[in-house]
Amino acid sequence: MSTVIHNVVSDVETWLDDVVIGLNLCPFAAIPRKNNQVRFTVSQALAEEVLLADLHAELTFMSQTPAEEVETSLLIVPDMLAKFDDYNQFLDLVDELLEAFEWEGIFQIASFHPDYCFAETDPDSVENLTNRAPYPILHIIREQSLEKALEKMTSPDEIFKRNIETMNDLSTEQIKTLFPYLPN
Repeated sequence: MSTVIHNVVSDVETWLDDVVIGLNLCPFAAIPRKNNQVRFTVSQALAEEVLLADLHAELTFMSQTPAEEVETSLLIVPDMLAKFDDYNQFLDLVDELLEAFEWEGIFQIASFHPDYCFAETDPDSVENLTNRAPYPILHIIREQSLEKALEKMTSPDEIFKRNIETMNDLSTEQIKTLFPYLPN
């Protein structure tokens, strides 16, 4: 693995451990991480067609690999889609890919980006931090695993609200420490 790719993966692992798991933003992430069932793949794509091919390859891998081996996959995109609007538009192509290969209902893609901004939200709103990551990421989630995890939760609809509260409770210093890749 090249040093650049290693550094990209290391940045995402730190974000996953410190932000997603550390702040309990995703109550389902800790166990697969602990069991080494999270796959980190770096796409070196510079064009949408190549990135779609990389995503197709990752989805194919996931469809052929038991969840006991790889529960979830993070396809990291360090070299393109730097603008959130471009990333957000690319997600339409992702949906088309899932539909074309009949992966809807089998996988879903969660989206993360350094400039993530929820619709109807001010770009500087703290709630956007819940989906901000060091690089654009396409997170492949197994629908069946998600459904099983949600069945065990008493109030799964409260996750988002709790995550916003968590972000609002962070001090400016904590935000700088947890999100060093964000502009000051």
